Amino acid sequence: MAVLALLAPFAVAPSRAQTGQHAALSSDGKTEAAKPDATQPAATADATNPPQPGVAAKAFDKVKQAAKSASDIFHRVPCQQPKGVPNSTGSLPHVAAKLAAGRPVVIIAFGSSSTQGYGSSAPEFTYPNRLAGQLRRQYPSADITVLNRGKGGEDAPEMMARLQTEVIDVHPDMVIWQVGTNAVLRNLDPAETAKQVEDGVARLQASGSDVVLVDPQYSPRVTERPESARGMVKLLGRIAALRHVGIFPRFEVMRDWHEKQAIPITDFVTADGLHMNDWGYACFAQLLGDDIIRSVGAIKIGVNVPADVRTYRPM
Repeated sequence: MAVLALLAPFAVAPSRAQTGQHAALSSDGKTEAAKPDATQPAATADATNPPQPGVAAKAFDKVKQAAKSASDIFHRVPCQQPKGVPNSTGSLPHVAAKLAAGRPVVIIAFGSSSTQGYGSSAPEFTYPNRLAGQLRRQYPSADITVLNRGKGGEDAPEMMARLQTEVIDVHPDMVIWQVGTNAVLRNLDPAETAKQVEDGVARLQASGSDVVLVDPQYSPRVTERPESARGMVKLLGRIAALRHVGIFPRFEVMRDWHEKQAIPITDFVTADGLHMNDWGYACFAQLLGDDIIRSVGAIKIGVNVPADVRTYRPM
């Protein structure tokens, strides 16, 4: 099976090159019409004077290039499924049933800076956009929306303040909630974090959303606090089991990349020692998307696992 950050206040502002806050891909749509040459026929176009592509064509070319970049990123280092990491994304009954039936689907990526995309080289390379691209390629006829609700530097207290308006009121079919890293970096009270996350999960479930929690990343800034990091991973695992929701064990997945697959940390973490880079986000999204696709496949063949059953399977 496939598997399904974040920053302390003092680390909220990485360099511009790491933030992934780049100009939008589309142009403003304003073009200047070419003036006809009185010495030439009015409606001719030949190899020496080919027609210039319009705004739509240019935008389409950029989309194609982004798709090519998304597929090319694993040529240097493949994204492999970690083995022996127990986890489950749950059955994801809402989003899987809708995708299986070809109905519109809304997924919200909720979290802090690693959801927002700090460390990515362009907006299209954040994990929510990577995930959206994978699901749209898998289900080309489906209307799939993946909304990015990440905000750098936040953790459970700040996220709970915007949970209703930015997430629940949108009525998503699925919420991927990345939480806990900034709690580790800011030394927040684990008991209070547990209470807030459990309350948030309960509210999301009551609103009819599938929920997948994402635990902290395995990166130098996090692993330098080993006791707090391990405690947060266990805390989120307990909440997932208690509330019968899925969990993506990002900490163990990234540890597998480094310790078992022998990938240097600098190949998936940026120079700030905290945020994932393009490859890290791409592999994260790929593994998460694989789990969603498997859940849809189970629905299609009639294996509709009840929402309150979490089957732990090796990856």
